[in-house]
Amino acid sequence: MQAQRQIALLLLTAGYGMALCYGHIGYSAFPYIALLGLLGIATRQARLAWLGHGGFVLLALGLALHRVPGFDNALIIDRQVLSAGAPPFSLFLNLDKPLIGAWILLCCPWAIAARPWGLITQATVRTLAITASGLFGLALALHAVAWAPKWPAGAWLWAANNLLLVSLSEELLFRGYLLGWLTDRWQRWRWGVPLAISLSAVLFGLTHLGGGWTWALLATLAGIGYGVAWRYGGLLAATGCHFGINLIHFGLFTYPLKL
Repeated sequence: MQAQRQIALLLLTAGYGMALCYGHIGYSAFPYIALLGLLGIATRQARLAWLGHGGFVLLALGLALHRVPGFDNALIIDRQVLSAGAPPFSLFLNLDKPLIGAWILLCCPWAIAARPWGLITQATVRTLAITASGLFGLALALHAVAWAPKWPAGAWLWAANNLLLVSLSEELLFRGYLLGWLTDRWQRWRWGVPLAISLSAVLFGLTHLGGGWTWALLATLAGIGYGVAWRYGGLLAATGCHFGINLIHFGLFTYPLKL
């Protein structure tokens, strides 16, 4: 794991160095990136662990909301209408939000929750099937989406971005980091694990309030599915389920939402 973390850190440094050369990161972002490093070091000190994790949560919130200065995220899709009756959709290749997942991977290897490939596949397929059936059935009933099959130009770029910079980053934070931490502390209680899954799902849903209460509700229910996938298949199962839901939404239904 130490060698893997060193390779990951080297690749991360190279990638963000290239972003600096191409003007997608400014020098004003460097103090915050350095702060992430210091917070990671703090988590390894018994007396400072609470400071490291608390500071990370606050900084992660700023990165997720794109409030940290110095990041010029590349615009790939500019106000394109992907479905009839949907608002224009824009896609950015974010450089700020992925730092959240990178920090967790480097500083909290316990968040990965590795499982055998058989369990990962089984958990992904089962939870994806159940979650998708219930979620899109409810979304149709609430008129949040409509049937709209499509695969527009640029869809493969959307898929790569959604898998690596959206689904993986969000699952690292909400399931690997938050749910992993809660489960470790509550699993001795009879209802501790279901409560931890529910709480992480509610917090995940709240981050979608910008789309209205309907999307926050749907995201919360999806988060429960991702939590179950994580419980039985680890991080990769949760990420696979998350990406599967997003891919079904993008390819078969109104995207991003129905007006």
